[in-house]
Amino acid sequence: MLSERRLQVLRAIVQDYVGTEEPVGSKALTERHNLGVSPATVRNDMAALEDEGFIAQPHTSAGRIPTDKGYRLFVDKLAGVKPMSAPERRAIQNFLDGAVDLDDVVARTVRLLAQLTRQVAVVQYPSLTRSTVRHVELLSLAPARVMLVLITDTGRVEQRMVDCPAPFGEASLADLRARLNSRVAGRRFSDVPRLVEDLPEGFDAEDRGTVSTVLSTLLETLVEENEERLMIGGTANLTRFGHDFPLTIRPVLEALEEQVVLLKLLGEAGDSGMTVRIGHENAYEGLNSTSVVSVGYGSGGEAVAKLGVVGPTRMDYPGTMGAVRAVARYVGQILAES
Repeated sequence: MLSERRLQVLRAIVQDYVGTEEPVGSKALTERHNLGVSPATVRNDMAALEDEGFIAQPHTSAGRIPTDKGYRLFVDKLAGVKPMSAPERRAIQNFLDGAVDLDDVVARTVRLLAQLTRQVAVVQYPSLTRSTVRHVELLSLAPARVMLVLITDTGRVEQRMVDCPAPFGEASLADLRARLNSRVAGRRFSDVPRLVEDLPEGFDAEDRGTVSTVLSTLLETLVEENEERLMIGGTANLTRFGHDFPLTIRPVLEALEEQVVLLKLLGEAGDSGMTVRIGHENAYEGLNSTSVVSVGYGSGGEAVAKLGVVGPTRMDYPGTMGAVRAVARYVGQILAES
């Protein structure tokens, strides 16, 4: 375990390096921070921190910079989450309140996160598998053609065309709509197959084929494989950090184009807690020079998706964590109210 003073020295090194982009020396530390000890003592502390792998010397005669291990300790033990100011919170709320639908909520969230953190923002669309049914609408387009509209608790809307095996009258359609909603409205997607399996039996024999066709279309919509959608923004922000990427920015940009990589980075959506992955903790090699800060968002107490930011390991962790958490909270409120 590091002594309290060495933890203070590490905190000061991280703060100075993030703020100045320059390796930090013992003299500068004692001048900028009230550590209460001499530069010689700070030098000894820095040597000990270096021996234990928390800081490193980038090149001769320079100061020291934090390693992934140093940032990890800083995030876990030394950095609080910096709360947003009241004007910042109002600005977030006003910006997100203007959204007209789920796509607009996600697009505005991406833009807002990228602006607040000046990093790359990634927002996952609410997952269908963790959603509940708000309403199922059935609209007659032709005697044997129906449009099925599925509306989720997160405001997601899915539309499907259903070609029925026989003509289906307005009265029968209204009856199916009412019976279907009485069973599935407010229920989890995973419960729906069980809730509707005997529904066709309550209809006249000539209508059962059409009822079964509508239900199979609904169930296909619930289990679609390609549901994990993402929106990304602020990639140009990375160009401001060119010197933070040791060789080239290209591997980072390539990784950001891989949706599967980004979904893995954000982590399991069901886990709503704040996650910070630093440098080599990211399994994808192209992102070894970045950090990812992500958190779950959702209506009520349950996360339905994740959002977060990707930036260099030389990141303002308290500020980034505060912004990510605040935005997630407001997005959750909007979904709950929509």
